[in-house]
Amino acid sequence: MKVDVVMPKMGESVQEGKILRWVKNVGERIERDEVLLEISTDKVDTEVPAPASGVLVERLAQEGDTVEVGKVIARIETEASVAAATTPSTPTPAPAAAPTPAEQPTAQAPQPVAQDAPAPAPQPSPAPTDGGSIVEVVMPKMGESVQEGKILRWVKNVGDRIERDEVLLEISTDKVDTEVPAPASGVLVERLAQEGDTVEVGKVIAKIAVGSAPVQAAPALQPTPQPAAQQAPQPASHQAPAQTTNGTAAVHSPAATPATIPQGRTMKIPRKHGERFYSPLVRTIAESEGISLEELETIVGTGLGGRVTKNDLLRYIQQRAATPAQAPQPAEPAPAPPQVEARVAQPIPTVVPSPPPPQAPKPSWGPDVEVIPMDRVRQLIAEHMVRSKLTSPHVTSVAEADVTGIIRAHQLYRDEFQRREGIKLTLTPFFAKAIVDGVKQYPMVNVSVDGTNIIVHKNINLSFATLLPDGNLIVPVIKKAQLLNITGLAHAITDLATRARTKKLNPDEIQGGTISLTNMGPWGSLFGTPVINQPQTAIIGVYAVQKRPVVKEINGEDVIMIRHMMYVTITYDHRVIDGALGSSCLRAIVQSLEAMNPETVQL
Repeated sequence: MKVDVVMPKMGESVQEGKILRWVKNVGERIERDEVLLEISTDKVDTEVPAPASGVLVERLAQEGDTVEVGKVIARIETEASVAAATTPSTPTPAPAAAPTPAEQPTAQAPQPVAQDAPAPAPQPSPAPTDGGSIVEVVMPKMGESVQEGKILRWVKNVGDRIERDEVLLEISTDKVDTEVPAPASGVLVERLAQEGDTVEVGKVIAKIAVGSAPVQAAPALQPTPQPAAQQAPQPASHQAPAQTTNGTAAVHSPAATPATIPQGRTMKIPRKHGERFYSPLVRTIAESEGISLEELETIVGTGLGGRVTKNDLLRYIQQRAATPAQAPQPAEPAPAPPQVEARVAQPIPTVVPSPPPPQAPKPSWGPDVEVIPMDRVRQLIAEHMVRSKLTSPHVTSVAEADVTGIIRAHQLYRDEFQRREGIKLTLTPFFAKAIVDGVKQYPMVNVSVDGTNIIVHKNINLSFATLLPDGNLIVPVIKKAQLLNITGLAHAITDLATRARTKKLNPDEIQGGTISLTNMGPWGSLFGTPVINQPQTAIIGVYAVQKRPVVKEINGEDVIMIRHMMYVTITYDHRVIDGALGSSCLRAIVQSLEAMNPETVQL
């Protein structure tokens, strides 16, 4: 069977990619996830792995060609059909042999398929001879530091027809919740991960049949969610008998139990109902807890525009559980310890030191503590921070900058700037401009490490840490910051920060950073040693501005003056940046800051 290789979508706004180099030639064998070719988009240059093992039999685009996203660029003949590719007549019996075992599950459930859609009509033997190919859907990479994604909801079921770019599923990462479109038109024949599963980036999560041959597998795979639906009502019945049927109908098999729908409960939560928007995470929690749309409408939302947030919904669930004076829901965290114990029990025979640390502190917790589980975003942030400290030997250099000129320029121009530009002028764009000026002079701090190679970035893509309403962090990226003046940087920072706080960033806007800025001044911090944002090698910290007495030399005389002073730090990766280089770059940043005043600043 031939597997199509399509031009991948490397960002929400990316519509095409350019083929830089084919790593494999026609006729060569390739393993799954082995590099097949290298491509370039306006956002990133990357390698494209093979979606399956086999032999490369066709390359449909040449090096230098610009190809639309989702278009087939190559075909790989898998092991099962290499022999069948010899003559035109042999492919007919080869696929015919494969569907023979598949006909047994098809025969077991012909009626359910017929009820769902008239599509099974083309199921006869012409389908195997169609030579339809399989396109694998992989967990997309939604950010440079993102290593996995959680499946929130499958929009399409096995056996459903789907068009290219139509939404197939919704996923959540530590950076963004987003929809994943289908890479090709066809029929969804296999789902390799369930809702709630956390899947590694690049791993196959579904298969789409381009052609009618694989459609026969749909009936065999569709019944798999139904056993889960039979288990779902049991826990739901302990909480509220009136909602047991709702939970059953909504969570797994709404089509299988239509009798529960007419009870005045809408269990299929839409993205938008009236003027209210429900995020994928809220819809997932609501469906898993058996909460109807009518119940959601009664919840007072604290999010943007009155949206119901995850915390709003969890608070409602706790209150609902407390109403019948039962405590099954608080007992839900109880399954967590058995899981930990189960995991610990397995490694004990092989790794003795690792199990004790998580268990040792547990007996020491007294009744006067509150245990708050980390949410998924916080867990990933923690992992990223630990990985950075283990990867890079961190060194921090510190300098002091006289930013009196910036303060005066800000006070003088901020009102006029807001009237003219429609946004507030903060100090951050001035700091960002100084960093760009310093990095221009010392480009070797704008690098990454790849094994024993140093990757020098030609553009200064400035990442800046942004605090989210839930207390977590996200790091949007200003692409090609060297091309922007202070006004352009102000617009970019305001736009990205606003959309970051409302979870409206595109995936390509949180990846590709080459150096970072963190501003701890709004919280009164005078000094810090930030953690490098991998795979970058430097992060610049700016802090609170304070009036202090400073000795200045004027006309050869030392004078004590009151100036606006600020500490500036640069934390760098000592593998590739030495003290002299890091300190020189820091000095250039300070010089740029101190050179800004109402006469020199151009807005």
